[in-house]
Amino acid sequence: MYGNSDEDRQDLLQDMIAQLWKAYPGFRQEAKISTWIYRIALNTAIAGYRKQQRQVFTVAIDAELSIGNENDDAIKTERLNLMYSAIALLTDVEKALVMLYIEDKSYEEMEDILGMTQGNLRVKMNRIKEKLRKQVSQE
Repeated sequence: MYGNSDEDRQDLLQDMIAQLWKAYPGFRQEAKISTWIYRIALNTAIAGYRKQQRQVFTVAIDAELSIGNENDDAIKTERLNLMYSAIALLTDVEKALVMLYIEDKSYEEMEDILGMTQGNLRVKMNRIKEKLRKQVSQE
């Protein structure tokens, strides 16, 4: 979600690995290693996103997607593109929350990663869902 192309995502992955390498000596083992890694990676992604500041988000569509049942594939692709466009308009924190939700993280894990209470996370998630519904229905 934080990279517009494969090259951007590869650069971001390298930045994340470098940050993890630098931060590892400071790991205090107060949380699970996966939570700590996720938090470092997320903070690196958000920092990288802020550097890019408002570039137009595009999704490349392969020619292979249009092979087969063109109507169904075209509808699915259009819906997916609409959802990506709507997600791109979210704030950094909202994007992070959506990403965690898509990855089936529990609210407890999200609490550890984002540093918010579960109640606050649930309220934000409901607001994000409503915001995405409105955005997609407008388009």
